[in-house]
Amino acid sequence: MTRRADERPPYEQMAADLRARIMAGDLEPGTQLPSTARLVEEFGVANTTVQKALAVLKGEGYLTSRQGKGVFVRDRQPFRVEVGTYFEPQPGGYSYELLKVEQVTPPAEVVKAFGLEAADQVQMRKRLLRHGGRPVEVDWSYYPLSLARGTELAEPRRIRGGAPRVLAEAGYPQRYYVDAVSARMPTVEEAELLSLPNVPVIRQFRTVYSDGDRPVEVSVLVKGSHLYELQYRSSV
Repeated sequence: MTRRADERPPYEQMAADLRARIMAGDLEPGTQLPSTARLVEEFGVANTTVQKALAVLKGEGYLTSRQGKGVFVRDRQPFRVEVGTYFEPQPGGYSYELLKVEQVTPPAEVVKAFGLEAADQVQMRKRLLRHGGRPVEVDWSYYPLSLARGTELAEPRRIRGGAPRVLAEAGYPQRYYVDAVSARMPTVEEAELLSLPNVPVIRQFRTVYSDGDRPVEVSVLVKGSHLYELQYRSSV
């Protein structure tokens, strides 16, 4: 099989190499990058190519410039976000900001996941998740009206114990969930809520199931890709 040549401009190839080193920890937080002359020699490119590559990584938040000192790797490694359906709020840990609660006609993928008709409405809860005060994730969670009506899921306030408690008390305990993970560029709203530079977001499309493989919650979870990683735990 013939390999396809990398057709990206040289500065993008160089930026990709440095980005990978930063994410792998080979270039540790706070490390000063070599001089432009050294980078020109290492990558075999022109001075302007180095400057364009560094500008890309600065715009993405991977590098910072310090006046009169040079270019440095960002001050912290990516935060590994535990993957779960609910995190108990704690001082200095996770916290939630409830942005909106309303009945909506959901996106087509949510309709399909629930097995609804196209015109059916669902209960939607939109939240911003923070960790240590930093915005980590914005999510849209959807519930069938037959489950949400008359419960705390339909009320415009935060829920003690989260949706898992409400669903369990209604007779629909969460048994497992399935994530479909993808990446794309953020919408304007996502970029503003998450204070994102020009980077892609990680998107999880999650379907939570109760007994009898019944879908009881569908969520779209969006987080920045530059400072956050997903951490899954699973028995084998």
